[in-house]
Amino acid sequence: MVTSGQKAVTTAGTAVVLGTEVIQGGLMVKALAANTGLVFIGNDGADDVAAANGMQLTAKEEIVFPWISGLENLWIDSAVNGEGVAWIRLTP
Repeated sequence: MVTSGQKAVTTAGTAVVLGTEVIQGGLMVKALAANTGLVFIGNDGADDVAAANGMQLTAKEEIVFPWISGLENLWIDSAVNGEGVAWIRLTP
């Protein structure tokens, strides 16, 4: 079963969890094409991410995680209000 979704950061500088979906496999995350600033993805170990410690993605740039248990382990933040990412589960 393929699952996908999108997540936006309402307020730049305030990280949000990517979601609650169980993945148990590969995951691709791509910065939205309409983004005008950077998006940051990761987890600093305290369930947060920021420009100083996240992977930076520009518009349409992507990152693939070969295995992740669930979206609750990833956080996103953005440099511009309302910008975000799309994600898709890569393995059934």
